[in-house]
Amino acid sequence: MFYREAGQFKTTYATDQSVFPINLDRWFIAAALVIAFVVIPMTASEYWLQAVLIPILVFTMAAIGLNLLVGYAGQLSLGTGGFMAVGAFMTYKITTAFPEINIILVFLASGLCAGGVGLLFGIPSLRIKGFYLAVSTLAAQFFLVWMFNKVEWFYNYEPSGSITAPPREIFGVMITGPTAAAEARYIVALVLVLIFAVVAKNLVRGAIGRSWMAVRDMDIAAEIIGIQPFKTKLVAFAVSSFYCGMAGAMMVFLWLGSAETEAFSITESFNVLFMIIIGGLGSIMGSFLGATFIVGLPILLSNVPQSFGLAMAIDTQKHIEVMVFGSLIIFFLIVEPHGLARLWQITKEKLRLWPFPY
Repeated sequence: MFYREAGQFKTTYATDQSVFPINLDRWFIAAALVIAFVVIPMTASEYWLQAVLIPILVFTMAAIGLNLLVGYAGQLSLGTGGFMAVGAFMTYKITTAFPEINIILVFLASGLCAGGVGLLFGIPSLRIKGFYLAVSTLAAQFFLVWMFNKVEWFYNYEPSGSITAPPREIFGVMITGPTAAAEARYIVALVLVLIFAVVAKNLVRGAIGRSWMAVRDMDIAAEIIGIQPFKTKLVAFAVSSFYCGMAGAMMVFLWLGSAETEAFSITESFNVLFMIIIGGLGSIMGSFLGATFIVGLPILLSNVPQSFGLAMAIDTQKHIEVMVFGSLIIFFLIVEPHGLARLWQITKEKLRLWPFPY
């Protein structure tokens, strides 16, 4: 009754093809932005910002990148953690070598470096696909982590082998380093994620996105109609790696503050893959939902039993977390392969017809 497009006339192609064609959608997004940019920084505690919201934004960036490659282009990858490591270590090298460069430009440059590395490791995608391509990207994951661990130049010959975010400012506000406030780091991460989410949404709605989906659905037919599979797959790997590199830079400089190569292990690659499976393959919204779910579930599992007065060992919590993850992945693969994003879409469709029968 209240969620309908009846009476909302569209007089141009631009309004007809807009991302949010219904007025209520635009009002909802505007309200969500006000809450995200104004209410949360003013009311959220440092624990919520540091342990919940910033990690969600970091993994959302990584999930968007992997979703562009897997969900839209149909190229399976298990090297997300390695590409995130490229972004993190290159950001560290550039900031320490050129301290006068703006940190946002450093993030972008590191993302481009990760995109170049993804372009290199995407070359085998012309000859192999499916499981074999996943093994190829898995090799990239192990090689990149090994390289950043063994080559001391990448962490400036520090005895600990770790990288630490140096203090950097934007408009006089410290956003990296030990003295940076959680609110400032949250705002920067939120702006970056929203900007690149909009870029990704428009990218998949354009010619590049249509080429990705054509190759994903049937690469032979796509080649027959004039799409170049090799170029299309390489672009998908480069763009995906760029997003993952940005996520790695944000992970160290806006969230953790310091990290070793173990922070970008194969576990992180699987976690990001779980995010897009549960959130929804081929959906930008699914990347947000999946990252929120995967980051929030362990916190929920650790806090809910305590609220009921139940003491639970940490190892038991981890075992339950793994069991829940595995069960949910099986559930979504069987019952709803398109994940939480599809459930959200079905809910919106039902609301558009409510209270009439569906």
